[in-house]
Amino acid sequence: MDPAERDAVEEASVFSHPPVAPDATAAYGDHPDQVIDFYAPRGARAGAPLVALLHGGAWRATYDRAHMTPFADFLARRGFAVANIEYRRGTLLPRQGDGSGAPATGQPVAGRWPDTFDDVAAAVDALPLLVRDAVPGADPRRTVLTGHSAGGHLALWAAARHVLPEGSPWRTPAPAPLRGVVALAPIADFATAVDLAVCSDAVAQLLGGPPQLGLRFPHADPSALLPTGIATAVVQGREDIVVPRAVAEAYVGAAARAGEVVGLTLLDEVGHFPLIDPAADACAVVADELAQLAY
Repeated sequence: MDPAERDAVEEASVFSHPPVAPDATAAYGDHPDQVIDFYAPRGARAGAPLVALLHGGAWRATYDRAHMTPFADFLARRGFAVANIEYRRGTLLPRQGDGSGAPATGQPVAGRWPDTFDDVAAAVDALPLLVRDAVPGADPRRTVLTGHSAGGHLALWAAARHVLPEGSPWRTPAPAPLRGVVALAPIADFATAVDLAVCSDAVAQLLGGPPQLGLRFPHADPSALLPTGIATAVVQGREDIVVPRAVAEAYVGAAARAGEVVGLTLLDEVGHFPLIDPAADACAVVADELAQLAY
């Protein structure tokens, strides 16, 4: 199958599932996007591990957490408690020559600096307390962070806050209490992503365009935030043309050079979207990776 045709079919499949309503929703801030949807493990299992999800969509407002709800329900049916995290994304329309780094195509800008990062940090920090009320049967001590595409970047970044540069507003004094991270087709190496113009140059937009790239890379690029000491796995489709495997491989290589082992699972005949599609076999592979870290 032609790669573009494959991608279109896979994207249509993942977006064909109706949204699944959460069992509870809690706010971690005052903005309407500062919310987390919770899904209780089916079968009311006591001490269920918690999977915290960060959705993708190139950090753009076009995509919100709704498209992750079938995946959240899939995981809940496999015995996980699930937290589906929303965060602020880019909303401003680019203008020709405005210096934002965004294409003058009418496409929303990718992300907001620093709001996107503020939100993810705040959500992860609030999660242990919020889940106790929203899903009393969950065990926040067994939390695995996962995200898809741009959300995979945010998951890796959130797990690396303790190694952010000194003076960073998001730096923590100790690692987050996580069992691990499973990053799904993540935008994990910014230099490679910029070279490949991944998601219409979304990385440059996220960081504020060329004037800010060099200054903000050390605060946002997962490949610059290594080693973390947190168990990390990457799952990637070999046929992915949205976030090509070269991006994940560059991150895994950077981890190795930093003295850290990051597992990389490459799935044959799989593109970008099956990793979060309950109708795809790849989704079961992801669930198994989560279970290996959670239990």
